[in-house]
Amino acid sequence: MEIKEQSGLRAILQETPIPRMCRVRQKFTRDGLEDVAQVLHQKLNDEKLKSRICPGMKVVLTGSSRQIANMPLILRELAAFVKEQGARPYIIPAMGSHGGATDEGQRALLESYGITEEYCGCPIFSSMDTVRVGELPDGDEVRMDKFAHDADAIIVVGRIKAHTAFRGPYESGLVKMMAIGMGKRAGADSLHSAGFGVMGERLPQYAKVVFDHCHVIFGVAPIENEFDQTCRLEVIPAEEIFEREPALLQYAKSRLPRILLPETDVLMVHEIGKNFSGSGMDPNVTGTFGTPYASGGIKKQRVVVLDVSEQSHGSFIGLGMADTTSKRCFEKLDTNATYFNMITSTVIGVGKIPMVLEDAKLALQAALKTLTQIDKRHVRMVYLKNTLSLETIMVSEALLDEVRARDDMEILEEPRELRFDETGTLLDFA
Repeated sequence: MEIKEQSGLRAILQETPIPRMCRVRQKFTRDGLEDVAQVLHQKLNDEKLKSRICPGMKVVLTGSSRQIANMPLILRELAAFVKEQGARPYIIPAMGSHGGATDEGQRALLESYGITEEYCGCPIFSSMDTVRVGELPDGDEVRMDKFAHDADAIIVVGRIKAHTAFRGPYESGLVKMMAIGMGKRAGADSLHSAGFGVMGERLPQYAKVVFDHCHVIFGVAPIENEFDQTCRLEVIPAEEIFEREPALLQYAKSRLPRILLPETDVLMVHEIGKNFSGSGMDPNVTGTFGTPYASGGIKKQRVVVLDVSEQSHGSFIGLGMADTTSKRCFEKLDTNATYFNMITSTVIGVGKIPMVLEDAKLALQAALKTLTQIDKRHVRMVYLKNTLSLETIMVSEALLDEVRARDDMEILEEPRELRFDETGTLLDFA
């Protein structure tokens, strides 16, 4: 599809005023672990854990589809730990249908995050082959990665975090990694087939079947703070994973990055992508949920998305929750990379294409022009770089009184015009 020349639209929108903005700082607790490797080694220095790995064992470590703080380091140190016990570590991509649901695509996704054989010191074995290991109470089959199934032991590695499409005692974490991650595309497809309305119930059921048909020995679960820093790192014996994860999820939810203002008229996000969130932009921040089974985030009337990250490899999950976007963003879209994920997850709206304007300025002006039932002389607007970079955001003048009333926000500059170049590209946060 070609985006035709938009001089007519430009004539209609060019007089739409853009509110003056200023940078503000959101104040969160900085408590990232100073030495993640040291903390991990301390927790691994346990004879009960070491005894679970015997010389010559083939031990699988799971690699996530998300860009997670310190994950290459964690996998590297785990691989070294396995080798110290005389065993052979392997990393597998545990990521459902991501990476285009291909061996090569999933391996490339890990490598784009710095998870390489050279850095981690062990092979990466990427395959979409699965085996049937059972079924759910309703008869839906349970499948898991064949290489992991045949391995002598598995160390499940996964960040614990609130999910973006459902709520339950287990959301994103070790249980989800055993189910959707180790289930690969076939397993994820089976698990998602009933929809997100029952995911909270089906997820642990599915994971338990996988758990019972392979040899998980322990889990490693990082948790991140509001600055995308590892603030907690748990090593959990296999038999305790299902019992302990719900409490860790509640802690992780208390540390979610967020916009401290409850409501705006326009929310603009400079960049979305799978490296920021499985939903492109984390709806726990933006309120752009693709299902009715989760809620939260900032309230708003219009959403503008300006770009998709290079690390997303064309996957534009989340763009469908925007009202307008730029031609620059549109030209990066890879429907194959996105549609595999949509079909597997059964969530369609997140991959729809919004109104496409020639440049960022027009995309913003179109959103502003279509606002209703507000005072357009005092438009409330919030602008983010992405949903992992929330310490510094930009807000319009109309929100400054709310900012001044908060102890956890600080104004960093006087209100000013947003900076666009001669092509209409927005330079702030670029």
